[in-house]
Amino acid sequence: MISTHDKTDQQIQVIGLDLLQKELGATGLLRFLQQFERGHGNYTLERQQQPENDTVDSLVVQIMQRRLQTPS
Repeated sequence: MISTHDKTDQQIQVIGLDLLQKELGATGLLRFLQQFERGHGNYTLERQQQPENDTVDSLVVQIMQRRLQTPS
């Protein structure tokens, strides 16, 4: 067992993620972490409002426009 009383929260997080990756593999680790993602918005409503005839090019334009509008 790893002693944690002398570790920072960041060190504990790194150790934990490393152990999970070793036990679960990369895909398993990602699946585990996704369980704690809260997300935002209403995916179903947004998906229903998305035009079905969007092209890759039109989506790239939309992404670029949003990036220009959103401050980093």
